Amino acid sequence: MSKTVTIRVPDEVHARLQERANQEGTTVTALLTEAAMRDPRLSSPASLARAAEWARRHAGEFAEAFPDEEPAAGHPHRVNAA
Repeated sequence: MSKTVTIRVPDEVHARLQERANQEGTTVTALLTEAAMRDPRLSSPASLARAAEWARRHAGEFAEAFPDEEPAAGHPHRVNAA
C-alpha cells in the first residue's frame, strides 16, 4: 500500500524534476521515491555496516586508483584502509 506525502519545493527545483522526469519517461513522484530509497539513512543498520566494511577493505585500492580524489588525513570523509 502506498501513502501520499506532500512536500513543497521551490519552482526551480520542481521545473528541474519535471524536466528530468520527462527525459526519463517517468514521473516526479517516481524520481523522488527512487531518490528516497537510495538514501542510506533509510537503510538498515546491518546494510550500512556492510557498506562501511566494504569501503574500509577497498579504501587502499581507491586511493591508488584516484590519488587526486583522496581526502586529506584527518578529513571526516577519509576512510582508513584495514
